[in-house]
Amino acid sequence: MKTLEIKCNDQSFILHPLGVAYWNEKSILLIADVHLGKVTHFRKHGSAVPQNSIYHNFNQLQEVVSFFKPKTVCFLGDLFHSSINNEWLLFKKWVKQLTSDVVLVSGNHDIIATNHYDKINISVKEEWKIDSFLLTHYPQDEIGFFNFSGHIHPGVELFGFGRQRLKLSCFYKKENQMIFPAFGNFTGNFIVKPTSEDKVFVNTADEVVQVY
Repeated sequence: MKTLEIKCNDQSFILHPLGVAYWNEKSILLIADVHLGKVTHFRKHGSAVPQNSIYHNFNQLQEVVSFFKPKTVCFLGDLFHSSINNEWLLFKKWVKQLTSDVVLVSGNHDIIATNHYDKINISVKEEWKIDSFLLTHYPQDEIGFFNFSGHIHPGVELFGFGRQRLKLSCFYKKENQMIFPAFGNFTGNFIVKPTSEDKVFVNTADEVVQVY
């Protein structure tokens, strides 16, 4: 895995191919749009999704936590796709073995009552301000803050000389904001149209590459 280190407001962030970022100075791992429970939700409604897909997100979560060993794991919203289902039990088991603190900045899909998170020592916030940074689910502009968010599942479309066309998920960075790619599988992408002032970091299967 080849990571990429960038600077935001003079702080260091390491971008990982699985679509997460590690805040060096604070030892915080930032993850957006995991959408746990989505596979079970699809299967319940008749979609032909393989049963073992349920474990995919948990394996990847464990991979990035083991890689960075953060003091805190912060989910930038849409941790769960729907109400409690069997994947909640897997999540509780996963959280129990963590040595990191866990914070959820709630998103539009996070409809599970906060008392369930309280019982497993997860702090739930509408937003989280740390120094000059604003952590939210929806992209926001607030004077004096650099915003980290998710929600839109950004992707970029790349074109080759032979009319090849490739769509990839990405970190989408503006002057005072960076929107994270969706961590979860079966999420899809919203194709962004970067300006000359924006930066786009594509997360491929094994590296993070700046393409704009």
